[in-house]
Amino acid sequence: MDAWKGREAPSIEDMEVMAAAARDTLPEAFRAPAMQVVLRIEDFAPDNLLDEMEIDDPFSLTGLYDGVPLTQKSVMDPTGPDVIWLFRRAILDEWVARGDVALDALVAHVFVHELAHHFGWSDADIAAIDRWWE
Repeated sequence: MDAWKGREAPSIEDMEVMAAAARDTLPEAFRAPAMQVVLRIEDFAPDNLLDEMEIDDPFSLTGLYDGVPLTQKSVMDPTGPDVIWLFRRAILDEWVARGDVALDALVAHVFVHELAHHFGWSDADIAAIDRWWE
């Protein structure tokens, strides 16, 4: 226990550095479009978003893609950047509960999952390829 004495949980800024590092290691074909997506990190998803998604427990939402997937974009879409949201407290809670993965790996996983939505992949598509939880 003394190893944690005086230490603090990773901050929003720390998590942003982890997500940016994950983005920077993507293959170029994915990195360039990923750079066009705004990365936002908050402690929790806003209440109005949780209500809209019918989510009762803010700890159950670790990330969210907010935008129009590249496969559906048109010149008629409203302007504004696509955003990947990462929710720090929910990610930290999952990290502690799992106990078997490095925090930077979990942050990278959540980021890449949300980025896959930007590329037009569904949750089913992602699950078929990403065997992370097995």
